[in-house]
Amino acid sequence: MLRPLLCCFAALLTLPSIAADRQQETDAAIARGIDFLTRGAASDTGAYSPQTGTGVTSLCITAVLQNRPAMATSPSIVKSLKFLEQHFQDTGGIYVNDSLYRNYETSLAMQALALANSDHRFDQRLKRAEAFLRGIQWDEGEGIESSDPGYGGAGYGKHARPDLSNTQFFLDALRSVGVGEEDPAIQKALKFVSRCQNLESEYNDTPHAAKVGDGGFYYTSAAGGQSQAGQTPDGGLRSYGSMTYAGLKSMIYAGVSKDDQRVKAAMDFIRKTYSLQQNPGMGNAGLFYYYHTFAKALDATQLKTIEDASGQKHDWRQELSETLLSLQAEDGAWVNRENERWLEGDRNLVTAYALMALSYCK
Repeated sequence: MLRPLLCCFAALLTLPSIAADRQQETDAAIARGIDFLTRGAASDTGAYSPQTGTGVTSLCITAVLQNRPAMATSPSIVKSLKFLEQHFQDTGGIYVNDSLYRNYETSLAMQALALANSDHRFDQRLKRAEAFLRGIQWDEGEGIESSDPGYGGAGYGKHARPDLSNTQFFLDALRSVGVGEEDPAIQKALKFVSRCQNLESEYNDTPHAAKVGDGGFYYTSAAGGQSQAGQTPDGGLRSYGSMTYAGLKSMIYAGVSKDDQRVKAAMDFIRKTYSLQQNPGMGNAGLFYYYHTFAKALDATQLKTIEDASGQKHDWRQELSETLLSLQAEDGAWVNRENERWLEGDRNLVTAYALMALSYCK
């Protein structure tokens, strides 16, 4: 009897060592990724993939500082921050001239600047950027009534309608500067988010609400609705992984309780479709965007494990870390080798997504 007990005790003693080894491997992967970004990946101006405007530069700054806050004063990050400063607009927004992506660029820049703002030098700029985002939210200022399916959302700027991806960036930006869940802009955004869910409820009066009914989310309820995963034969908008995690995270940020039917339905979809091999409903399209949104949303739930449809429990942090480490290139970068849709052939962008995702795996 004593020997089995001793064996069990010895096995338990090895668990902290195994966890420490895994964390060391993750830390080493993060270090290689940061090294890739900070040693020559940026242009001479400090910009990453400047053809995309300021967006990828902001993501790369955020990716580094979420993992290594002390690097805010490193030469590479300082140079990249100066690039963003060159695009501070009189409107309060942060975007390249004539940008078609004003919300996207400003929302991402705010998150980067907030992480680099320990000395408060960006306080005023962040306040102006916040005011700019509030001003372009789809609401009464644009002549939109609360009954409109686009009410409360945010869009790129080039499309005449808001979408859930841009709305989650909008909410991330407001949250990064301390805006609370009861703020009117947050609650307006929640109206839009709720209408992008395949769930018939008092919060969703769109004609799409009951057609799919799986609790997942799609791209936009506005302007007739659209899902990047396509439609069902009867015109339903198919749910998919990245938007479902974006929707879940957005609801949590807006103070929606875990007992709310919307959160329960989203979690039910997540359990039924749990995967790190694909972006559920989209295959390998937007896979690294999915990994980042997956991580940030599940971190917000404070859940350590997810139980899938078969009853198997998943330590999502460990599994995500292992997945990302297996996909890292020898030079420290990541790239979507299978599908370049949504710029995932850009090593700077995808490395930023991977590093941000790993910051939630610690």
